[in-house]
Amino acid sequence: MNAPSLNAVLRQHAEHQYAEELAELARQDDKPKPPNWQLSPWAVKTYLLGGKLANGFEVSAKYIGSARLIEIAVATLATDRALLLYGVPGTAKSWVSEHLSAAICGNSTLLIQGTAGTDESALRYGWNYARLLAEGPSEHALVASPMLKAMRDGKLARLEEMTRVPSEVQDTLITLLSEKTLPIPELGIEVQAQRGFNVIATANNRDKGVNEMSSALMRRFNTVILPTPDSFDEEVAIVSRRVAELGQALALPAEKPALEEVRRVVAIFRELRNGVTEDGKTKLKSPSGSLSTAEAISVIGHGLAVAGYYSDGVLRAGDIAASITGAIVKDPVQDKVVWLEYLKTVAKERDGWKDLYRACMDVV
Repeated sequence: MNAPSLNAVLRQHAEHQYAEELAELARQDDKPKPPNWQLSPWAVKTYLLGGKLANGFEVSAKYIGSARLIEIAVATLATDRALLLYGVPGTAKSWVSEHLSAAICGNSTLLIQGTAGTDESALRYGWNYARLLAEGPSEHALVASPMLKAMRDGKLARLEEMTRVPSEVQDTLITLLSEKTLPIPELGIEVQAQRGFNVIATANNRDKGVNEMSSALMRRFNTVILPTPDSFDEEVAIVSRRVAELGQALALPAEKPALEEVRRVVAIFRELRNGVTEDGKTKLKSPSGSLSTAEAISVIGHGLAVAGYYSDGVLRAGDIAASITGAIVKDPVQDKVVWLEYLKTVAKERDGWKDLYRACMDVV
């Protein structure tokens, strides 16, 4: 069967979507590179944060935020310490992890998704049982995990939602990260990590207390906390950029969202998240959800789909009312009270928000 065209893929891997930028950075990059890295730390930072190269080529920003945090993350991966990206849900931890892997080793697919059902084979190796029964233990019957592949090839492995992984499975990482070796006793061999190998893990603070990492494991990581966007304008810029990319990837038949609609959604989320209006004059109750930047992107994206397929393609308040309400009202009792109070005390009285107030009241 023929492989699908990259243009037909719903979501391209970062190294494919931004292949032109990575190739141009590699051509211009004359800085020192750690062993087995495709780009220098300077070029990796430029790829993440964006900027103009010496020949005028424009590199788009993948992460809008503190440059210092990106420098710390990149520098960590150049040492023998693993990197833990930590923060509230929706602060671009997985996004940063993917782009770091794409820039450093050209492969962001060595991914382990942490869940309550993740077992040791996801971090170590498994077996092709048909071959195992027919031939006995052999390298041909071995099924390498993404971690094992990363160690063997000197690349980065990504572990998502670390604190969702059971504690006894987490401890498998201790030997991998301290000894940089993975024993395979069934074959009487061990795989030693090649230069360039490291691990990027992510965890969110909403999972604190679920499967907390042991102090022995925490010592193997440098932790970088990714915060929510500092300013209103910064968050608006992030949402606008990601929604534009999402609309293009999904070929939505809608116009680019008006900046005013993006600003209204971001304002609602920030005010409810912070428990106070932007002007600081009105205190608010906060709902149970995180109301992250990622959820704001989802709300606008859903609104574009509604506007494109069921209206004239222009995003209006009625197109986003249901998805805003769904994002805020996670608890049908407590969150509904919080949302109604916000609508009646803030949205109803705010200039230019009457349409949004009426649309949300119709669905709440």
